Amino acid sequence: MRTLLRRMATLLGFAPPPLYAWPGMDVSLADHRRLHMVGSIHMGTKDMAPLPARLLFLLRQATALVVEADITIGSPLANIPPVDTPLSARLSPGHYGILSGLCKEYDLDEEAMSTLPAWRVALMLQARQAERLGLRAAYGIDYQLIQAARDMDKPVIELEGPEEQLDLLLQLPDQGAALLQDTLRHWHTNARLLQTMIGWWLNSRPVNLAKAFPSTFSADLYHYLMTERNLRWKQRLEDLPAGGYVVAVGALHLYGAESLPSLLQR
Repeated sequence: MRTLLRRMATLLGFAPPPLYAWPGMDVSLADHRRLHMVGSIHMGTKDMAPLPARLLFLLRQATALVVEADITIGSPLANIPPVDTPLSARLSPGHYGILSGLCKEYDLDEEAMSTLPAWRVALMLQARQAERLGLRAAYGIDYQLIQAARDMDKPVIELEGPEEQLDLLLQLPDQGAALLQDTLRHWHTNARLLQTMIGWWLNSRPVNLAKAFPSTFSADLYHYLMTERNLRWKQRLEDLPAGGYVVAVGALHLYGAESLPSLLQR
């Protein structure tokens, strides 16, 4: 029945957008610019490699690959200065208790974390959670796309770059306390989000996209990390020269409120 309806829609001139086996969609801009937007996951499982042949075909036909940042050139996180106030004094007793329990469960050095900025602790927790779910950076979608683009001699265009991403984190109020609090508060929801993305890349598309991507950020943090960045990326994508581009960004940028595709199509 679904195939019949799609054929009828095509005959009537109302062809629906193509459905991809991965989280992806096509967006057309003015002046002959075409975007294939991919909901990336920065760490992946071994089963997520190699990338789908159809996606690699789209990349081969593209003018360039666009990513948030080229994660293959190293991280600027190595030289983050310590914080004078210990983490136990920067978190509520309840949140610190959750953190302490996670450190024990995930074999993390609680004492070593004590002098780190809160945002850095949040990223470490998120990375360890992903690792426990079997995810590795070498199988991340953006990492694989960058490697494939280089093999094809395709340019790689950064929307931000690692240094700009670090600046975003450094400018968070209270050294990113809200990001750490949200990470602790939504720990199990974050795990389900990762499992949803793994499943989708293994060809199990969520039935209800609205429920598949619940918000795990407070309103202010969401506006800072998602909406404001989407607006900046919108401008950069609209400034691209004519051509076709594969654009890989975190999936929440494609399906959340004030998503990048919806901003581009206004």
